[in-house]
Amino acid sequence: MSPAPAAARTPALVPTHCPYCSLQCGMNLRASGAGTLEIVEREDFPVNRGALCGKGRTAPDVLSSRVRLTGPLVRRPATGRLEPATWEEAFRVTADGLRRARALHGADAVGVFGGGGLTNEKAYALGKFARVVLGTSQIDYNGRFCMSSAAAAHHRAFGLDRGLPFPLEDVPRTGCVVLVGSNLAETMPPALRHLTELRENGGTLIVVDPRRTKTAEQADLHLAPRPGTDLALALGLLHLVVTQGRTDEEFIRARTTGWEEARAAAMAHWPELVERITGVGVPELRAAVDLFCDAPAAMVLTARGPEQQSKGTDTVGAWINLALATGNAGRPLSGYGCLTGQGNGQGGREHGQKADQLPGYRKLDDPAAREHVARVWGVDPASLPGPGRSAYELLDALGRDVRALLLMGSNPVVSAPRAAHVEERLRALDFLAVADVVLSETAELADVVFPVTQWAEETGTTTNLEGRVLLRRRAITPPEGVRSDLEVLHGLAGLLGHEKGFPRDPEEVFGELRRASSGGPADYAGISYRRLEEEQGVFWPCPEAADPARDAHPGTPRLFLDAFATPDGRARFVPVVHREAGEETDAEYPVVLTTGRVVAQYQSGAQTRRVAELNAAAPGPFVELHPRLAARVGVADGEPVAVVSRRGRAVAPARVTETIRPDTVFMPFHWPGEGRANTLTNPALDPVSRMPEFKVCAVRLERPSA
Repeated sequence: MSPAPAAARTPALVPTHCPYCSLQCGMNLRASGAGTLEIVEREDFPVNRGALCGKGRTAPDVLSSRVRLTGPLVRRPATGRLEPATWEEAFRVTADGLRRARALHGADAVGVFGGGGLTNEKAYALGKFARVVLGTSQIDYNGRFCMSSAAAAHHRAFGLDRGLPFPLEDVPRTGCVVLVGSNLAETMPPALRHLTELRENGGTLIVVDPRRTKTAEQADLHLAPRPGTDLALALGLLHLVVTQGRTDEEFIRARTTGWEEARAAAMAHWPELVERITGVGVPELRAAVDLFCDAPAAMVLTARGPEQQSKGTDTVGAWINLALATGNAGRPLSGYGCLTGQGNGQGGREHGQKADQLPGYRKLDDPAAREHVARVWGVDPASLPGPGRSAYELLDALGRDVRALLLMGSNPVVSAPRAAHVEERLRALDFLAVADVVLSETAELADVVFPVTQWAEETGTTTNLEGRVLLRRRAITPPEGVRSDLEVLHGLAGLLGHEKGFPRDPEEVFGELRRASSGGPADYAGISYRRLEEEQGVFWPCPEAADPARDAHPGTPRLFLDAFATPDGRARFVPVVHREAGEETDAEYPVVLTTGRVVAQYQSGAQTRRVAELNAAAPGPFVELHPRLAARVGVADGEPVAVVSRRGRAVAPARVTETIRPDTVFMPFHWPGEGRANTLTNPALDPVSRMPEFKVCAVRLERPSA
């Protein structure tokens, strides 16, 4: 039988993954002859089984030439405006700007800021570019604002950081889940089915959140603590576990260290004290312990709520202590996990764009790690700079110690804490170059803007919240004036004296990443594009086998079943105690502000705010407040209300609801301008993770005319 005419053939489906959150939902793409994309369900991928949220369904809209960048822009001195330029000019102006800052002020006067949405290949190449080409220690990324506290707590307790130590498919099969500070019904809707199936299977769900969110509505028990008191709550629960004799003493003896100190710290947090601190009643505390300890296996999952605090590492550590004390770690269908946020938030923190890190999750101050990676890169280990500033500290240093910045895949004008100050620092730079798919609020401040490919226009790998390495496949050709981030780094490296070492082909970059990560905590050496094409992703660590053709390593879906990744194989209890937030309420600022996301927008909104369907569902910022608080302020639902902190003022319509605590207001952080939530937030940093305190700050409410 002869093949159908070309015009009658159905275009082939390209299996790939969503460009947004850390679920990395599977989807199929079908490209038309006109260059448009159709999303087709991909039911075989276990994370989402075909389900997509509105952001995933509308992802192709961001690739439209009507909303995205299609050519380089350079700021003209004569007009002060960004105007079209050739790629050659954009490369030359950027190389000159970076070179000039280094010559005048030293290597660390040049900074690099990356993003948790960059593919593994891009994140790896960006870290190498900073340290080899620029010779700077000043590199970090916006993932510092997302998962860094959980990552630090993971390392302290388990010796290894992977968001989830088990696949999501295990969640419906456990007995109880404690979900702390996550509204995943809105932030990652396809994951909600795992919690629904948990309850259908007879399991129970406890949700900890100061708001009665759509996720909390699904819970068997909802605990609504005052923002910033999650640490006290976890300690109070552990106190009850101890006093009720519900610890797993055999597990503690066989598989942990440090219990005596951690237990003593918890015993200072008796239930009545915890009730006074958190606002959660003692009967609710006891009910939570009963649900958690009565289950044959249980999990604790945290997200940004407890993590984005100036005590986030200790807070997560307290929840880990609860899991360890009850034997709910290192066993099937149990454990602690972090619901990583950004699309490649896991892989983005593994391969070198963090201030203190080398590929494979190696430490930059480890001589053996420096030796290994330097050998792969063909440089002297002594030439590699040491650790630099964390994300907020780097942004705060702009225009002073750091005079030029290359920024990829981030929009800190909207997403950073104390955002008005960060915007001022960006404007104070001698030179700023931004690579992005759209003209974000940060790109609008740049001297050079590189238009880059995204998602369906390129091939590359990401690592989802489970530690599952995935392959995104190119489905369409990008516009003629658009190039990949790898091509940007290749072009700049050549002009700065490094014509080799920065390939444009992502598979070639991934091959080098495999060698650089080999033997490290996040070992990708046994993963190849071929395997990723044939399998539903591969879980790291996956070392290279002696004979990969015959006995390839299967990957590691479930961590810690035999031993934890510490030198002695035991998990570590870390003694922690409750302490106040970096900024508590007072007579002048009597209300707590907490921030978060809504279902129809994503992160800084740079992409989703350009999609008509999503904007119709979530057209702008708002201030969620309780009716009693609204009455005190004298504001009605839908009327503008001003929220004022020590850092600035934001104005947005009031959304009056009984689903939030009377002492708390909530604002989503997706928008710039007058309603920018991060104008208000506090950059107080966690001493371990350097995470800013997005989730807690003191504010007052006013009518805008006040």
